[in-house]
Formats: sequence, structure tokens, C-alpha cells
Amino acid sequence: MEGTKYIGMDVHKDSISIAVLNSSGKLVMESIIETKATTILEFVHGLRGSLHLTFEEGTWAAWLYDLLKPHVTKLVVCDPRRNGYLKQGSKSDRIDARKLAELLYSNMLQPVYHGEHGVRSLKELARSYMTITKDQARVMTRVKAVYRSWAIPCAGKQVYGQRHRLEWLGKIQEPGVRRRAEFYYAELDALRSLRLVVRSELLLESKKHNVSTLLSQIPSIGPIRAALLIALLQTPDRFRTKRQLWAYSGLAIETHDSAENQYVNGQLQRSKKQTSIRGLNSNHNPDLKNLFKSASAVAAVKTGPFQKFYAALIGKGIKPEMARLTLARKIAAITLIVWKRGVSFDARYLNPQTA
Repeated sequence: MEGTKYIGMDVHKDSISIAVLNSSGKLVMESIIETKATTILEFVHGLRGSLHLTFEEGTWAAWLYDLLKPHVTKLVVCDPRRNGYLKQGSKSDRIDARKLAELLYSNMLQPVYHGEHGVRSLKELARSYMTITKDQARVMTRVKAVYRSWAIPCAGKQVYGQRHRLEWLGKIQEPGVRRRAEFYYAELDALRSLRLVVRSELLLESKKHNVSTLLSQIPSIGPIRAALLIALLQTPDRFRTKRQLWAYSGLAIETHDSAENQYVNGQLQRSKKQTSIRGLNSNHNPDLKNLFKSASAVAAVKTGPFQKFYAALIGKGIKPEMARLTLARKIAAITLIVWKRGVSFDARYLNPQTA
């Protein structure tokens, strides 16, 4: 019987560098193949034994995952931000493939979740919605930058509206600058129209998932954030506890400690030195973090159970930014409860013992 083989793939647009280790961790094969489905499958089918394969998350990751998952024993799409070993020493496609195989053999890779659970369409619509929303925000910034560059005050949102547009354009005396502002306005109008179309399709697609109704009942979440949550998380079973969701959402607090123990009169004791808090974890999903932070900002000012929770934190002397962070973590924990249990929102989930 053939043993286990550990395969590392360094994937690029035109070619894939491959390194194969045997069950003892010895390099037994190196190859370069074309980035083409038939070629990749031919290579994999030519190997014997239990196949463990890895490649980094990137442009081709979703396509490769769907292609290779049925043909290997274990498939790990790894996080390139956590592969510090690849940055050491000389670098080439061949070296990177071999290092990936070695990390897989040593079980030292940090996997990136892949598994659609029937949300592929919703996921693509959510990506489109978030991308267009970001593009719209950038264009809005450019519009104001034009006015500010000519010392024209433009606070508020009136500058974006069509109703007063001619009035605002009239404040720009330079013809070339005014024409540039007109182009930005045209781009803004197009993005606004497109965003409404994508928003409508996103909400329609999210209704196919029963959990969207439950999630949208959570104060400050609503239908749009519920749809984005389903697209970004796909399934709550990825997270065993709320703390795992906090880490994935960038809401986990990182602490640094050293010299934790000391001997006093021959007895081992825990050091009384205070643990150093270094802020929130940096390795996270930024879209999910923005979602929970924006939900927290809305909940902090909108009348309801979350606003009372936030006010109680402020009353205890907690700074507003820390209170909003605590509220964001609470919203994330409640989201996990509602989704996993399939229950409606209950204000009792705000109790520390519950969430």
C-alpha cells in the first residue's frame, strides 16, 4: 500500500510549481505544470496513496478548491499571512512549493475556510455590493476633495445631491476643475444606480436562506447586514465559541506576557506583573469587523436594548470607544446564538451569563 504524500503547490497565472514529499518527509518529486484544469487533474491522478495537498489563499483558491477537493484525501487552503517560513532565505516558485509541502507535513499551516453551503450566489452578490459601496465612498471623497482644493466649504451631504448640484458647481470658477467635478458627479450617479440594483438582488437572494429572517430581527443588524453575515460566515458551525468568532472578526484582544512564574522561598508562584494588552488582533476579516463595528455604532444611539446596554457601560466609567467595542462583541455573540440555535432575538441574551 502506498503511503501518504504531501503536496505543496505554488500557483500562478500561467504555471504551478509542485513539490511532493513522501510519508517520511523526503522530497520525491518536483514538477511545473500549466495552470489548466485538465493538466492539474492528470498530475493528481498520476500520484498513488493518500494525498494531502495545500496551496495559498489567493485569486485562484476558490476555483482550485472546487476542482481538487473530490480528488484528494485532505486539502488545506492556507493563510499566506501566517506563512513566515516562506519569507526566509532565497525565494523562487520551486522553493515556495517545497516549503509549503514541508509546512503541510509538519502540520504547521493555518487553514482558510472554504465550503459554500449553498451560498455561492449570495457570496458573489455580497462581494459586488461591498465593492460598489466602497467605490461610491471613494468617489464621494473625490468630489469633496475638488471643493476643498479651492477652499470651498462643503461639510455635510448636500454637496452630493442632484437638487443643489448646479449651485455647487457654480462655486467653482475654473472651467477645467468644474468639468472634473462633473465627471465625478456622473460617476457617483452611475454607482448609486448600480448599488441599488445590486442591493435589490442581494436582498432577494438572501430570502432563500431562512436564517436571514432571524438575523435581521437583531437590533441594528437588519436585512442588509443579515445578508452580508450569511455571505461572509457561510455557516456558524465554523466557530465553536464566541471567542473564535471575535478573533475572526478582529474583535479579540491580544495580550503579551513573559516571565509569568517565579520562585519565592523555594516555591513556584505566579508573577504579579500585569499582562500587557496590545490591542485587537490584526489577522481578521476586515469586512466582518466593519459590519459589527457599524452595527455597534448604530445600536449605541438607537433606542432599544442595545442602547441601554451601552448606556450602562458608560455609566460604569468605561470609555465610549471601549463601550462600543464591548457592544460589538456582544452583537457578534448574539448573532452566533441566534444562528446556531435557530431562535429569535431575545433581550435576555444581553445578560453576561447568556452571551
